[in-house]
Parts: sequence; structure tokens; C-alpha cells
Amino acid sequence: MKTAICYYSRHHGNTMQVLEAMAQEQEIDLINVTSRIAAHLEQYDCIGFASGIYYSKFHETVVDYARHYLPQGKKVFLVCTHGSGHFSGKYIKDITEAVRQKGSEPVGTFSCRGYDTFGPFGWIGGIAKGHPDGQELQTAKDFIRQITAG
Repeated sequence: MKTAICYYSRHHGNTMQVLEAMAQEQEIDLINVTSRIAAHLEQYDCIGFASGIYYSKFHETVVDYARHYLPQGKKVFLVCTHGSGHFSGKYIKDITEAVRQKGSEPVGTFSCRGYDTFGPFGWIGGIAKGHPDGQELQTAKDFIRQITAG
């Protein structure tokens, strides 16, 4: 199954760490949504969208990318990293809406903690230090293997 993940990873590279772990497990084309290269996503069977969580949602660049380049009816999954100790459905609300507008429904979401020094967290030295950790990266590998099987 030909797979691509369209991503935005900034600050500490938490999301990129997860994507690199996934790419060790499966052959995946990683597409940086800030690269200004026109996407040809129609060639992929399965497309992921990945971002750190900024102000409780996917980065707007990734959401816009999905709105503009996601072909109708593709198999889609989501990946996110966040400083919070729990996953919130509001994190994926905007990206899920963009995917639904293209006639798709996310078939799965991988989420894990990531080191976060954004805003006031920087004043205290950050939260979720050491994340994503080895177990989270292994879980990411398991996730991508399941998503791309079939």
C-alpha cells in the first residue's frame, strides 16, 4: 500500500521523531507541508496528516494542506504529538472536518506526548520531558503497520 504522511513538525521535532519511527517500519513518503512543492496525493492509497498540537488543534498549515490537496475518498489517518497527559478529541476536530469534506473518514489516530516548552511551559522548563519515549515510538510503529495492512 503506497503511503504518504503530510506533516508539520516544529519546536522540538516530536512529531518528526514519531514519523521517522513509522518510516523505519513501513515505506512511507514524508511530505513537509511547508516545502512549497505541489502535492500529487492521488498516487497514494493511504494518506496521513501529522502535526504537533498548537492551541489545542492541528497546525493550520496541515489543515489547509488537506483542504487543498487531499483527493476525494482516500484512506486517511492522523498522527499528533502534544504536551498534555491525555488525548482530547478537540485536537483533531479541524483536520477531521477537512478530511470529511473530501469524502473520507479517518481510519485511525495515533497520539502521544511530546516535550513542550510552548508559551508558559517554557517558564517552568517544559512539560513531558523525554517524550516521545521508546514505548511510544514502538506503539507508533505498531499503529502504522496496522493502518497499512490491507
